[in-house]
Amino acid sequence: MNKSTLSLKKICKNFTQGNEVLSVLKNVDLEIKPKEVVALIGPSGSGKSTLLQIAGLLEAPTSGDIIINGESCSAGSDIVRTTLRRDYLGFVYQYHNLLPDFDAAENVIIPQIIAGAKDKEAEEKAMWLLRRLGLGEREHHRPAELSGGEQQRVAIARALANTPKLLLADEPTGNLDPVTSDNVFLTLLEVVKETGLSALIATHNIELAHKMDREVSLREGKLIDARATKFIKSEQNFY
Repeated sequence: MNKSTLSLKKICKNFTQGNEVLSVLKNVDLEIKPKEVVALIGPSGSGKSTLLQIAGLLEAPTSGDIIINGESCSAGSDIVRTTLRRDYLGFVYQYHNLLPDFDAAENVIIPQIIAGAKDKEAEEKAMWLLRRLGLGEREHHRPAELSGGEQQRVAIARALANTPKLLLADEPTGNLDPVTSDNVFLTLLEVVKETGLSALIATHNIELAHKMDREVSLREGKLIDARATKFIKSEQNFY
């Protein structure tokens, strides 16, 4: 049996505001299987970004365990967590955060070089990803010379450059106009499926969420199966 790419066990996250303790995540359990693409939905402020930060080992939970590729990470050292992020995880955020003084190809090449890839291998991988994402003629343009949608495609290529096992995306097209957002999002899903990654993608776009393998929803700190909830409500309305 294949082990889960990501397993979150009883994740809780509390924040202290003055004398008040705010509970953002309450005993969250989540399993993502190899090659499974999961949509994370929920209203603004529901904790989606916090959950992604914890899954990506960028923020520690108050309690609970994070298991990536079969390895428990919650008590790992900074070195262990950094290595896991480098070797297993790819990140795409709402804002691309590209290096402004480097062109599109260089923005995708540099993370590979840092991870130990040879120059030629890194360049070939960067070119393939950029062309697959529709940037074949924009490889040597700097971020300021690219549209918002093009910049986000470069960010997606960068996230995929080191062949992660799991892609974590936080509203990856939330800063784009609706048409560009749909195009970039659908391309992202296609490439994720082609490369055999698992992915957890936070989005407000319900139509795009429906195109993924599964939807989970954060409500009042708890994670529920969004499609199962809709089915139950549908049955209740029927009767």
